[in-house]
Amino acid sequence: MDKSRNNLPVNKIFPLNPLLYPMTLSQRLQAFVSLGLSLKAFTPEQIRELAASAGNANAWFDEHNVTHAFNGIIHLLDKQNLEDWLFSYHLENLAPKKVGVVMAGNIPMVGFHDMLCVLLAGHDLYAKLSSDDTFLMKLLAQKLIEVEPEFGNKIHFVERLKDVDAIIATGSDNTARYFEYYFSKKPHIIRKNRTSLGILTGNETAVDFLALGEDIFSYFGLGCRNVTQLYVPRHYDFIPLLAAFDKYSHFSNHHKYKNNFDYRLTVYLMNRQPHFTNEYLIAVENKSISSPLSILHYEYFNDKTDLQQKLHEQKNNIQIVIGNGHQPFGSGQVPSLTDYADKVDTMDFLVNLK
Repeated sequence: MDKSRNNLPVNKIFPLNPLLYPMTLSQRLQAFVSLGLSLKAFTPEQIRELAASAGNANAWFDEHNVTHAFNGIIHLLDKQNLEDWLFSYHLENLAPKKVGVVMAGNIPMVGFHDMLCVLLAGHDLYAKLSSDDTFLMKLLAQKLIEVEPEFGNKIHFVERLKDVDAIIATGSDNTARYFEYYFSKKPHIIRKNRTSLGILTGNETAVDFLALGEDIFSYFGLGCRNVTQLYVPRHYDFIPLLAAFDKYSHFSNHHKYKNNFDYRLTVYLMNRQPHFTNEYLIAVENKSISSPLSILHYEYFNDKTDLQQKLHEQKNNIQIVIGNGHQPFGSGQVPSLTDYADKVDTMDFLVNLK
């Protein structure tokens, strides 16, 4: 008899049944910390190759944006950040549920936070990926399974969500109505169109403008946390603001972005609609807080009372507010673990599934 075999952990001889021996919270947490370290080890050359592969399906996923997204995830997966976040939730010994997640694909790996929440809560993830962001999301799952093979039993990529216990879905206002009807009998979080706005008072510095540029231009402005509308005092001077965005002049070289810009500028010129512009952004007065690509809407406010009224009217359409005592300039696309989409606490929802 080979006595050395008796010294092996039991799961090395007979794989443990994940239903009888589920991963502990400590194991799940450590796996994600290890994932963060694994991503941090990517070289610029590796990220360039990953961005090229992702860009085959989505031309907006260039090297800069993929790098930015990886850095954001690495920050989320800092051990101290994770522990501080999870401290207020009771995540031990939860009965595992099958949680379906319909993921968006507007910016790289935007579905990661939902994946993180579902798996840290001990549930099984059934993800319907966006065709615009399949490669990178599957890469994250692969890397996670490499550091913790037990997650291989917990992550499922599916074409249709059926026989799941709960739903988290992100989409447009139109698809949200479909989701709410189709999943009405299941516990759900349904997210709709939202966008973000900035408030300028006229007292901002050049540093503030540079930071605001990140809020407007990160991910080409395609995220719900990107600023698409500004509230400004009457007679606001847009020239210094637009001049401060020279860092993003290279957007003129991106064919899809440039096509959008040229089309919108032509329409405004033909209609003789007043606007301010440089060669890559058009600022136009419009009450809608949601603007087309390459367009920045603005609306004037008269005083603090008027401003508060405008914010109140748009509260159900706003993801975040930047400036004037709200979130700092430059923080829009640097979310923390507690910055839940649509201000709905995803982890609390998952903890309380019955």
